[in-house]
Amino acid sequence: MRIVVIGATGTIGSAVVAALGSHVIIAASRRRAQQRVDLSNPGSIREMYRAVGRVDAVVCTAGEAAFAPLSELTVDDFQLSLSSKLMGQVNLVRSGLDQLADGGSFTLTSGVLARLPSPGSAAVSLVNAGLEGFVRAAALEMPRRIRINIVSPGWVAETLKAMGRDPAEGTPAAVVARAYRESVEGSGNGSVIEPSGS
Repeated sequence: MRIVVIGATGTIGSAVVAALGSHVIIAASRRRAQQRVDLSNPGSIREMYRAVGRVDAVVCTAGEAAFAPLSELTVDDFQLSLSSKLMGQVNLVRSGLDQLADGGSFTLTSGVLARLPSPGSAAVSLVNAGLEGFVRAAALEMPRRIRINIVSPGWVAETLKAMGRDPAEGTPAAVVARAYRESVEGSGNGSVIEPSGS
């Protein structure tokens, strides 16, 4: 199985690559990867697909979104969040349909702030909830037995540690990665997968 992992060099992405190790992985990110791609640029997404050719699955663990108090979020902050994390992943699906093999799958990423917002999460919560709605609706229209799901992780232990917080409050990246593997190898369609376990 040929799988493109966008965000493959990040904390979650590298764990996903390890979890899917028995497959042929094409690592994509803005830097330090086999294939460069900028999610905020639809042309870059199309070029990535031209470069990698036919694939069996697309996994995205990338996308930027601004986190700040609502009173401080600017139009540019919202635009970044919309063009990168939300429309970047939407465009991965739109541009990738013709590149995906019959019965293939897309796995996108939202996050816990879609359902459990916090002060400062207005932009992030907006795009995460929008992505989950997109996946549920898009699943009804996928051609050729293609599936689409989204993983909604909470705080990742390694990220908390890097922030100087208690990693015990988060889920290890390797555990989060199992949810992505479940999406790629399973039969679910239109699902919001919340990683759990240890």
